[in-house]
Amino acid sequence: MTECMPISDAAQAYLAAGLCTLPARRTEKRPAVGRWKQYQKGLPTPDELSAWLTPRNNPRNHPDAVCIICGAVSDNVEIIDFDGGGELFVAWWRRIPADLRDRLVVERTPSGGWHVIYRCIAAVCGNLKLAQRRSERGNKIVTLIETRGEGGLFLCAPTTGYEITQGDLCDLPRLTEDERDVLLQAAWDLNEYVPPVVNGPMHNSNTGQTITSSAARSTCALHSADRPGDDFNVRGDMRAVLEQSGWSLVRNGENECWRRPGKTSGWSATLKDRVFYVFSSNAEPFEPNTAYSPFSVYTLLSHGGDYEQAARCLRLSGFGSDCPIDACSGANISGIVAMANAYRPETANIAGGGDGSPEITDPGPIPERLFHVPGLVEQVMNFTLANAPYPNVGLAFCGAMALQSYLCGRKICDSGDLRPNIYLLALASSGTGKDFPRKVNSRVLFETGHVNALGDKFASGEGIQDALARTSVMLFQNDEMDGVLRQINLDRENKRESIPNILLTLYTSANDVYPMRVKAGQKEACHIDQPHLTLFGTATPQYFYESLSQRMLTNGFFARLIIVDIGKRGEGQTPGSARNLPEPVIQIAKWWSEFQPGTRRANLIEVHPEPRMVPCTPEAAEAITALQRQTEHEYDQAHVRNDEVARVAWSRTHENAKKLALIYACSENHENPTITLPGVEWASAFAMHQTRRQLFLAANYVAENPFHSECLKLMRKLREAPKQQLSHQVLLKRMKMKTKDFKELVETLVQRNDVDAIPVQTGGRTGLVYRLNAGVKEGEGR
Repeated sequence: MTECMPISDAAQAYLAAGLCTLPARRTEKRPAVGRWKQYQKGLPTPDELSAWLTPRNNPRNHPDAVCIICGAVSDNVEIIDFDGGGELFVAWWRRIPADLRDRLVVERTPSGGWHVIYRCIAAVCGNLKLAQRRSERGNKIVTLIETRGEGGLFLCAPTTGYEITQGDLCDLPRLTEDERDVLLQAAWDLNEYVPPVVNGPMHNSNTGQTITSSAARSTCALHSADRPGDDFNVRGDMRAVLEQSGWSLVRNGENECWRRPGKTSGWSATLKDRVFYVFSSNAEPFEPNTAYSPFSVYTLLSHGGDYEQAARCLRLSGFGSDCPIDACSGANISGIVAMANAYRPETANIAGGGDGSPEITDPGPIPERLFHVPGLVEQVMNFTLANAPYPNVGLAFCGAMALQSYLCGRKICDSGDLRPNIYLLALASSGTGKDFPRKVNSRVLFETGHVNALGDKFASGEGIQDALARTSVMLFQNDEMDGVLRQINLDRENKRESIPNILLTLYTSANDVYPMRVKAGQKEACHIDQPHLTLFGTATPQYFYESLSQRMLTNGFFARLIIVDIGKRGEGQTPGSARNLPEPVIQIAKWWSEFQPGTRRANLIEVHPEPRMVPCTPEAAEAITALQRQTEHEYDQAHVRNDEVARVAWSRTHENAKKLALIYACSENHENPTITLPGVEWASAFAMHQTRRQLFLAANYVAENPFHSECLKLMRKLREAPKQQLSHQVLLKRMKMKTKDFKELVETLVQRNDVDAIPVQTGGRTGLVYRLNAGVKEGEGR
């Protein structure tokens, strides 16, 4: 038996039996071979294997384990891996017919788990999670049974702690597809966890495409019976849809079992409580280990994934309200729904983490269309862009939005008493022209007699309080936000008087009474009724990204920042003067200055304001509710994953969108502002982009330790390079690290399949080019 042999002899025996065998490191559970990914396609030679396992060739780092690569390279080897101390192994074993289980190769693992090993006559898929459950605390999904298939690997005997208890690895049984299904379905029967239900467009990991047309919109993503998709979820006949597409019911009851077309035994999915849960990896167009709503089943099977077309057909069949889709109260909120669906927690895992974390892609720079806000904001932007020495749309937008926020401060609110105070942060390098938008705002406040409400630097938290005590409404234009953000990381004691904490408290006190500190000589504390502070700050992108941390991303102040990366400097032009403001801009600013809502006398309004409530159209209110449901869903999913960064980010998205919609209304019509559907759609799109960007930054810049930080940095260098690849020499220079450390870093990323090392011939010499693995998406590598 091979478990009694030395590792080198057993490895040679496995190789002779057609198994792709590599030396491994037992504690790390990975191959002890650089660039081992090539052996997923071809077997090593006996001489290669002997050289790897000979101590004299590797005396300091001798491998202490052996592993086998699964899949086609080993003639369709697959294993079923029982984790959690093997607690489900006995229950699974009893479900397997005796004549089948007696043929299997079974191996005990050091943790008390089990491996069940076999070959299949057909190709096997990648790794599958077969049985999961929620942890006792409910904040983590635990995988108890999973497969190791194509591209996977497993450690085996005679590695210390691994013991073959039945059969021989050199004589694996070859199972039919039906026999393999019996093994997998016995494990699926023990599953206790069903992932969130797919009720709209999602990414197909098999094809790499989104299962919907580019114009498709999930009208069922909102739980409202007047939408055909939601109505079908309640009363549609999903069984008829399945049967018409060739699916067959093989077991009735509370938890029905369904078999995919072309399959003659077993089952591929279950149906319970109107949730269709697919196990099979060969049940196109469905994804494995995924739960689907009735509407998604109907759309995928009957309309090729086109949700818009499916909704229209259901409408014609009597589902949903009587009005056509294009004329439902004028409230077509598909854009909001589509944007929310663009970040779905169930789309994919990042970098093989297997922790349920979402696939995170870079949403990229803010599209220019999202910088368009009609009215005053547009007029101020146009003036800035026409006169700035280096015009930049992002900077002009930040300046104009900050101005509008200040002008209507303490004067308006929405029906929930939300105020228009916002904190804007423009990421701008030196020389990008960030000073001109500030000059425009300063001139506007000078023209309206409010220059005393301007602030620039933050000397201290107390200084901010004192400034607000004098005017109650402030516009701070700060060019040193790098230092303010660094305070979040440095303030380990979370001091109440720190600048970020003062700013956070003021932000949340805009519709409340803010208590001032008691100064020396004062008998009683002072208060500010409904303080309003608008912040227009700038920071250098390099220092901003370097300062990102888990602590910062979960800080309440950071979560409320509207961050705009302005990109490259605009093309230079002959500058104009900020003093020559357009007359319409001055007139609107003066109108806001003189506007005194409420019934109190002017002198009391300054102390105790009565802001005017801005109305909201029914269509806009419906869209706001839709966004709230989407962001609450994302928050709940982050809570399940125990993802604090995502939880904080999604908790603020809805509020940020409402503030932006309020400012949009005031800019569009200062005399009679109304929150409309276009304003909510714009604000929702902007806020969703901000949240996705924040999550992308977390995935790409926030490291768990210094080595992880270097891994993320190297992958960013490759991602930003042409064709996502760099030569060894160039990458080493850009990483600015010692050769020894660089080698260790690259070897780790290669072994993790994050980076490919490709030999190339240059001038008669063989060199290396490093390329980002095609399977690694933005946001991966965590």
